[in-house]
Amino acid sequence: MPRKKIAKRPKLAREGFSGRIHYFVERAFVNLKQNLLVTLLTIGTITLAFLILSLALLIYVNLERVTENWSDRVQVTAYFEQSLSTSDLVSLKTKIRALEGTADIHYVSQEEALQKFYDRLKGQEALLDGVSPDVLPASLEIQLKKAHRDSESISLYVERLKKIPLINEVQYGEEWVQRFSHFMDLIRFAGLLVAGFIVLAVVFIVANTIKLTIYARKDELELMGLVGATRLFIKIPFLIEGVVQGVIGAALAILFLLGVYLAFLQNADFFFSFNTMEAGLLFLPLNYLVALVSAGAALGFLGSLASLKRFISL
Repeated sequence: MPRKKIAKRPKLAREGFSGRIHYFVERAFVNLKQNLLVTLLTIGTITLAFLILSLALLIYVNLERVTENWSDRVQVTAYFEQSLSTSDLVSLKTKIRALEGTADIHYVSQEEALQKFYDRLKGQEALLDGVSPDVLPASLEIQLKKAHRDSESISLYVERLKKIPLINEVQYGEEWVQRFSHFMDLIRFAGLLVAGFIVLAVVFIVANTIKLTIYARKDELELMGLVGATRLFIKIPFLIEGVVQGVIGAALAILFLLGVYLAFLQNADFFFSFNTMEAGLLFLPLNYLVALVSAGAALGFLGSLASLKRFISL
């Protein structure tokens, strides 16, 4: 009885690993060209989604910078017995330096305290006529280390500071620190919500685009399976297609954002009376840009995979 011949997949041009990669990439770009309108709409939608995400990141990066600048100004002021001797004051400063989180201590004499009032009331110095340094208390202004400038760390530091003998009162703008800390937590939470929405949107968009391509080439794909092409062999061009769409969409979003950023820097002074040089506005750092493009590639891949699992099971 004659043996039945098994159909085999035709050999690729330039057979081997490099030949296969060339075929897969070429096939992916052929798919993109054949469905050009759908491809452009998909890339445009991904670009819009990533533009929203990158804009949110840009706002977050600059708010973090403002937070860092403001945290540099956060200080704790300790008031103590005014009758302290020089040796007691040195001992007090030594105890404060021993506290975890202390970066620097500056002694503010009564004369310096009065001078600070004059500086703050520039143009209204007459209000301080007759005021002598004796009515103002001397104090110690304490700068904290960067890692101890959040609301919780400052509160803990102040509690420890109050336990040191000879210290009568401690001030640090508790209400302002807590409000700003809560504001930044809200910004971070909103950013996570935006990012989650973008992830779902991009995966959904790419998955539906790949579905349309699969429907258009359904007969061809069935024929490839009949002549011996493996499921993975059929899938790879579609996966590359999704990755390409994701990368192009993310890259275009970054370019659009860069254009908006540069235009804002050039025109903010004129339209908003906003000095961008003094504000020191930053663009997204390189690691953020790489992360955005990588996210585009990953989401494009996941979108394709989600679509292929439904039509071409592994």
